Amino acid sequence: MAQPKDGETATTSAGRRTGPEHGVAVIQENLKTLPNAPGVYRMLDAAGNALYVGKARSLRKRVATYAQTGRHSTRLLRMIADTAAMEFVVTRSEVEALLLEANLIKRLKPRYNIVLRDDKTFPQILITGDHPYPRITKHRGAESTPGRYFGPFASAGAVNRTITALQRGFLLRNCSDTVFAQRTRPCLQYQIKRCTAPCVGYVDAPAYAEQVAQAAAFLSGESREIQDRLGAEMTAAAERLDFEAAARYRDRIRALAAIQSHQDINVEDIDDADVMAAHQDGGQTCIQVYFIRGGRNYGTRAYFPSHEKADDAAAVLAAFVAQFYDDKPPPRLILLSHEPAEADLIAEALSLNRRYKVHLATPRRGDKRRLVEHALDNAREALARRLAERSTHARLLEGVAAAFGLDAPPQRIEVYDNSHIGGANPYGAMIVAGPEGFVKAAYRKFTIRGAVAPGDDYAMLREVLTRRFARALKEDPDRATGTWPDLVLIDGGQGQLSVAGEVFADLGIDDVALAAIAKGPERDAGRERFFRPGREAFRLEPRDPVLYYLQRLRDEAHRFAIGSHRTGRTKQLGASPLDSVPGVGPRRKKALLMHFGSAKAVARASLADLEAVDGISRSVAEKVYRHLHGDG
Repeated sequence: MAQPKDGETATTSAGRRTGPEHGVAVIQENLKTLPNAPGVYRMLDAAGNALYVGKARSLRKRVATYAQTGRHSTRLLRMIADTAAMEFVVTRSEVEALLLEANLIKRLKPRYNIVLRDDKTFPQILITGDHPYPRITKHRGAESTPGRYFGPFASAGAVNRTITALQRGFLLRNCSDTVFAQRTRPCLQYQIKRCTAPCVGYVDAPAYAEQVAQAAAFLSGESREIQDRLGAEMTAAAERLDFEAAARYRDRIRALAAIQSHQDINVEDIDDADVMAAHQDGGQTCIQVYFIRGGRNYGTRAYFPSHEKADDAAAVLAAFVAQFYDDKPPPRLILLSHEPAEADLIAEALSLNRRYKVHLATPRRGDKRRLVEHALDNAREALARRLAERSTHARLLEGVAAAFGLDAPPQRIEVYDNSHIGGANPYGAMIVAGPEGFVKAAYRKFTIRGAVAPGDDYAMLREVLTRRFARALKEDPDRATGTWPDLVLIDGGQGQLSVAGEVFADLGIDDVALAAIAKGPERDAGRERFFRPGREAFRLEPRDPVLYYLQRLRDEAHRFAIGSHRTGRTKQLGASPLDSVPGVGPRRKKALLMHFGSAKAVARASLADLEAVDGISRSVAEKVYRHLHGDG
């Protein structure tokens, strides 16, 4: 194997491995050409899936340790035994290696790494900066719109409540620029005293700019100063006997106080910081995160990263911090409950692309420690709730196994349903459940592609199951990735169960249990009938918790199927015949619609009329004409 250059990837592959000695052979083969340089290494199984991603100050020295099997735990020996190939990327520094490692772990989710499972973006409040009269709005994603961003907030609900209160307190507009430009009279927001109607000139630019400045100052932590100023203006208005104005100031003060009433905890000597506290129990870890901005708590969220039982809290927290900030800006201060082994390196990596220095601290006493302890208490309670829920799920899955005569509780249940209206926009849906509840990342929807008669549920189900399991047989024939179900549950009766059995027989699948759930007479919940191959239909006791659980699975599949159908139907309603014309992109489509007014008018146009449109050449006009008249 050629030595990898800076930024390049090199791969050495081998066949299937059955013991640690074969994995060691792969590692030793790679060591011959590895440089003594920083970088990231990946250990891959025979199917090319990432087993582990690691970073190193010296790739040669770090990878060499894996060849010394006498020093490793059983977990690492399993990983080495599964290793069939390795990949390497050389970086310029260990800091860059740490950043790349965090990115790859999040993207590849290797089996032996500590992995942050939930990585949703957080909402922020944006006060736009590209308009004479800025608007206040909720924002997610990249900070590409000019303006000032405040957050992150732990939930969309917290953002919505704050924006509503800020509108009442500072009377800022929330309408789009297009709506703003078209207004000729004030909208409802003005009538309910949430806007000063700059769209129709009821407030001039300097006065509105002062409203914006006050809102930004409030969000930046100057809440006491702003409220004192509004209080003084309320008093002055009352002294002038202008009680209507005084009442308006009073309402604004109350609105701002409502924001603070939703803060769980306030810390006056901390401006911007994130607090992360890790609590472990039962081989699992909960990390509670507080978002402190402007001295106020913008919300909290609990995370449950996946990891090996042997990983301690400090190691889990270190991996979590690196992955958490991979795609979001960190605050200047991050307070941790446990000190990571490479705290300085992590802080340097987080500061790399920022104009400020990020500091990681593990406080031992004082207000900051009390804040960390508060987060630890919440982490402890959240993990206790999760463990209780898992215990409940485990008992339910045992009940499912008993009800359906399975050898063991199913670890992955797939539920299938179809949705259509009179055969139009048919979709199939698959939802997944396991020991920890619904696995929404594994949900799949299927657009029915085959020649299916309207309303033929059997044919739709056949297509969905055939596509799902033919692909599974192709991608994972050895059932090594955990994506094969132990139980397939069909929304339907004996007919649907028979179709599923035929599909499995055609594909040669005999190790996946099949069952169907049919609604009771008059769709009466609690009187569902269940079907299993070679067994008479049966019911469960009306108040059996397992029955409620299976109903929830069925209802979730139904909800997801209907949602998929509605989304597809909405897309179809918004589709245009011009969308499928070769060579007609968004710009030409817009030119045609602007010229003729509608797609129908385009279809009625002659070739000469089409060619007269700006941007439409003779050849493009001919393509459009032939396509719309069935000659293309």
